[in-house]
Amino acid sequence: MGQCCNPKIPEEKEEALQGGPKHVLFAPRRDGMKELARDVLKADLKKCRRIGVCGLGDRAIYLATYFRDRSRYICYEDIARVYKRVAMSKGGFSGKGIFGSMAYLVVVLRDGSERVSRMKYEDQVDSFLAIFCQEHPDIPIYTIEGEKRIREAEEKERARYLSELSPQAEEAVRQLQRAKDYLEKKPELSEGLTLSARRKRIVEGINPSYRALAIVIALLGLAALLFGIYAFVRGMGLAMYFLLFGFSAVFLVMSSQILPWGNMTRRGAEEVWETAKQTMADYLSGYDREFPLPASYAHPVTLERMIRVLREGRAVTAEQAYERMKEDLKKLNADVKVSQKEYEEVVAIKSMFLLENYS
Repeated sequence: MGQCCNPKIPEEKEEALQGGPKHVLFAPRRDGMKELARDVLKADLKKCRRIGVCGLGDRAIYLATYFRDRSRYICYEDIARVYKRVAMSKGGFSGKGIFGSMAYLVVVLRDGSERVSRMKYEDQVDSFLAIFCQEHPDIPIYTIEGEKRIREAEEKERARYLSELSPQAEEAVRQLQRAKDYLEKKPELSEGLTLSARRKRIVEGINPSYRALAIVIALLGLAALLFGIYAFVRGMGLAMYFLLFGFSAVFLVMSSQILPWGNMTRRGAEEVWETAKQTMADYLSGYDREFPLPASYAHPVTLERMIRVLREGRAVTAEQAYERMKEDLKKLNADVKVSQKEYEEVVAIKSMFLLENYS
């Protein structure tokens, strides 16, 4: 009797028996030219930095589809530029809720094609691009038109600078730049200050009557949802209407972020803000000299604006630049028209100064 043996299965058939090509279940699909090996993709996705629905890995960036987060990947070698696109809602833009801006992360490939992923919050796109710029400074993070406008703005800014600074001012600039470089080693700490300060300001600005109304709507929606489930089990004809109404009401209130729970309570927002300040203070304790800013204001944008004051000749010491910078910031309100760059700077730091009363 012949000896039984296990014949070698061809590689393509083996892949078919195992569920197709060598990809893990629900693995991100390639959206560029270069493809990563299964084990490399799995490891890169596992340790990638998750920002909203997207991610930043060592080998690729990960974009979302409508149904799933980080479901597509593009290797950095295929990327020509990455930038933010903001679309305004049609018919009644108010900046809030369904009438707010819609932020997109746009990835331009080297062949000129674009890949777009929508983010829930514009802050998430800004955080993504800030980290991306640090890790991949050779890839532009603006459109071609945006780069042109930035160059023009920088030329106008340099025109305001003194051609020569005093030795004291030069030393102050060096010290502030050194402090800025130290903060930029941990960008998530400064970003944490910005986000927690803005959240605290939002929570403190919510009208109590709106919260009471949101609670009532949520309770009515929950009651309708429970009755809809009961009616569906009993075979009642109106079950589907109650289910739809209840689900819609609960979803609407939850998405509004008005309900007082978690970090959206005054106490929760205060704890997050204090934690962010303490985390920054702990990091600044490792600086080899006295840091030129309090922990609550420790942001690269704050230092950049102080350096700008020195270069314009409006101060000669870091202390004077700090006071001039605060005066400039106080003057900026909703009625003052500024450039896009300055707007982004103000958005990043003004909430922190308002919470601390510019102390």
